[in-house]
Amino acid sequence: MFRTNTCGELRLSDAGRTVTLAGWVQRVRKMGGMTFLDLRDRYGITQVVFESSDNEALNEAANRLGREYVVQVTGTVAERTAKNPHLPTGDIEIIARELRVLNPSEVPPFTIEDDTDGGDDLRMRYRYLDLRRAPVRRNLELRHRMTMEVRRYLDSKGFLEIETPMLVGSTPEGARDFVVPSRMNPGQFYALPQSPQTLKQLLMVSGMDRYFQIVKCFRDEDLRADRQPEFTQIDCEMSFIEQNDVIELFEGMAKHLFKTIRGIELTEPFIRMPWADAMKYYGSDKPDLRFDMKFVELMDVLKGYGFSVFDNAEYIGGIVAKGAAHYTRKQLDALTEYVKRPQIGAKGLVYARVGEDGTVKSSVDKFYTQDILRAMADKMGAEAGDLILIISGDDTMRARKQLCELRLEMGRQLGLRDKDKFACLWVVDFPMFEWSDEEQRLMAMHHPFTHPKDEDIPMLDTDPAAVRADAYDMVINGVEVGGGSIRIHNADLQAKMFEILGFTPEKAQEQFGFLMNAFKYGAPPHGGLAYGLDRWVSLFAGLDSIRDCIAFPKNNSGRDVMLDAPAPLDQKQLDELNLAVELPEA
Repeated sequence: MFRTNTCGELRLSDAGRTVTLAGWVQRVRKMGGMTFLDLRDRYGITQVVFESSDNEALNEAANRLGREYVVQVTGTVAERTAKNPHLPTGDIEIIARELRVLNPSEVPPFTIEDDTDGGDDLRMRYRYLDLRRAPVRRNLELRHRMTMEVRRYLDSKGFLEIETPMLVGSTPEGARDFVVPSRMNPGQFYALPQSPQTLKQLLMVSGMDRYFQIVKCFRDEDLRADRQPEFTQIDCEMSFIEQNDVIELFEGMAKHLFKTIRGIELTEPFIRMPWADAMKYYGSDKPDLRFDMKFVELMDVLKGYGFSVFDNAEYIGGIVAKGAAHYTRKQLDALTEYVKRPQIGAKGLVYARVGEDGTVKSSVDKFYTQDILRAMADKMGAEAGDLILIISGDDTMRARKQLCELRLEMGRQLGLRDKDKFACLWVVDFPMFEWSDEEQRLMAMHHPFTHPKDEDIPMLDTDPAAVRADAYDMVINGVEVGGGSIRIHNADLQAKMFEILGFTPEKAQEQFGFLMNAFKYGAPPHGGLAYGLDRWVSLFAGLDSIRDCIAFPKNNSGRDVMLDAPAPLDQKQLDELNLAVELPEA
């Protein structure tokens, strides 16, 4: 056999044993007449000692080893004289008797260390080397443990794991599809699924009752830290349930994962916050509740005193940064420039400090008396030593989003966004529709299959924009880790939904006739949820991006730089697919 033990397995209790290890050379050090080799595999690192007094040829062979050589070593386990408390194997070493080079290695393009000298692009080009590094390996081990716990939990709740197809029909209502040409059906295309949404609903119609799948999904969208063109969902659906049933079951799953993976026991029910409150008080449908700084609206306090920026504003809102009155003018100017960046778009920032004597000093002092500034501070709950930050604008939603960005930045600067602290909540009662300036019509905020709240159904005919959905998102630390809804299970209501979204009956039948027809054959009430596995893993690993918890991710341009994909097809393949490529002029 190649090895009797792994490089992370041996302990002092194994002293005296003859063992064989195999792995990669982490480093070689020569000290006097001895050579020390750190041998690494997936399980850990073990020190190997070559003593020239015993076998000079063996010692010389060890000195010729380079980083990342693949070797096999046989020797005796011995207690180390100089122990390493930072390694699980740090009490022992292997006194080598045999060495076999299984495969030499070129010098790697970056160091295979926890703190590597390789940049992101270089590490992604050589991802198979990057995966040898312990931090990346630990992320994949964490991902594995989480998927195992998800399966255990859902199996205990009576769910069946059922696979759905990867080649489906295109559904333009939503994100852009990745499309796949069909050779056997010239001029026609499959799409890769954005989610198994309609298929899992059909499983409910078929009586499967409780379905789940850890499934790949695909969306041709611009990338960011928490988004990849292909991602993995923990996709679930249940029959004969209401919203509360789904929330309770999947809150239970979240608590199970926290306990089994992070050792954190969450005993309190998660907060349930209406979408309207999330937007009013935090400017986001995924508020980070690890810290306070709730928005306070100030139109009634600050309008009408000659400061035109506020007098002409539709919205004036502020936050209180506790204990931050020490911020210097330079720091406040930097904050102003931060919110004026194009991606945030605020026109400026007003600030005020509350002094130890209770007086309020503001950047707009000349427009307001001390009584008015004090009334503002009192309304905001600001105390001595606090800093007040205010943003205004002529569009309430936009101004709230700008204030949200400021709140998050202040949370970061003040050290309030601790990655080892977790704040979980459900955002509920989303609007059913949102207006699209690009399409000049109402669009489904979630998807066209979401059920409206029963009490709002009459407004579908009179005021559809006011209709709320039976939809819910789970948010942890300002990240949406999952979301779902109760689904429409009535063919007439589904047809009404398509009508509001601008579908002709013919178009609705063409794209979704299979689903509406299925509803005619006894569809049960049903609903579900999908968790983002990549986001869950990155959250538990304390990562800023989901990239390092995916074995082979894409870069920010959606490219796999290791495989050099996407890439052009040769003409023979294009001809077989009846495709012609026409590129825009540069």
